Amino acid sequence: MTDPELPMLTLVDLGVLREVDLVGDSHVVVDITPTYSGCPAMAAMRDDLVRELSGAGFDRVEVRVSLDPAWTTDWITPEGRAALAAAGISPPGPAPSTDGPIPLTLLPTARQVRCPQCDSPATELVSEFGSTACKAQYRCTACREPFDHVKEI
Repeated sequence: MTDPELPMLTLVDLGVLREVDLVGDSHVVVDITPTYSGCPAMAAMRDDLVRELSGAGFDRVEVRVSLDPAWTTDWITPEGRAALAAAGISPPGPAPSTDGPIPLTLLPTARQVRCPQCDSPATELVSEFGSTACKAQYRCTACREPFDHVKEI
């Protein structure tokens, strides 16, 4: 199964697929965690899982949404990060620490982003909102290419 918004990633590589339990011979329970609250791809992920698992012979497919613990970009596998970069999308760096209160700032998030095309660190933020809510739009000042960056969560 691939992510509907990032089709170069499997749900495992994205870290969204949390658990699969077989309950008897024809019943499977799958736990998935959304990348963020209100993610529009969750319904498509659920429908894809039900279709694929039903097609694989399971009479009963139950997909549960698990919100605790909350998803983090740290759950993206090394293979997933490599697939993002190969597709021209800058993978996220380490997620920020969430211990204690989270400060509210009105400025764009400062990130160390490398260009997925030429690997230059000379990049600039174009928009905090990219092609999806979980990505920001950047431009490389070395090779001049625009690219998406998966935001650290």
